[in-house]
Amino acid sequence: MTRWLAKFIYFKILGWKFTGNVNMSKNTVKKAVIIAAPHTSWHDFYIAILLRKIIGVKTNFIAKKELFVGPLGWYLKKLGGAPIDRAVASNTVETIAEYYKKNDEYRIALAPEGTRKKVDKWRTGFYHIAKAANVPILMFTLDFKNKENKISQPFYLTDDMDADIKNMMQFYKNAVGKVPKYS
Repeated sequence: MTRWLAKFIYFKILGWKFTGNVNMSKNTVKKAVIIAAPHTSWHDFYIAILLRKIIGVKTNFIAKKELFVGPLGWYLKKLGGAPIDRAVASNTVETIAEYYKKNDEYRIALAPEGTRKKVDKWRTGFYHIAKAANVPILMFTLDFKNKENKISQPFYLTDDMDADIKNMMQFYKNAVGKVPKYS
């Protein structure tokens, strides 16, 4: 998909906007963990893909291995996806952290909830990946109420995971997902 087509769909057809760190480009943050929330619907995926194309920032993602079959699997891999087997205990954090070491530019986008349902507590894999790779976290909202993706400045982790996550959750406090009851 070309950039002008992504812009046309995102801005004109869907009526979305993005705010915050709008100057984020592949030249400013070459390595980061990107977290997107609230993740409540499959619609989040194409919004994120359109935004990625508009901004011009290459990102990768992981998804459950069951999605990576047939033509859909080929397409997801082409978009930068990698399958993850959530049923098998593996060193996913260390495996992903290695990608950062092997590449001059690498960003992975994750949903901190780890599901599209409402959760009381975020999963912490994204945090441990950022810590192991020594990279910042970029946050962006999937706010369907306001049709807005708000992008944060890079957030550098401290040694206090609870305080860091509490701080990051504040960034999302007013965002409403596609399915509001899961936000």
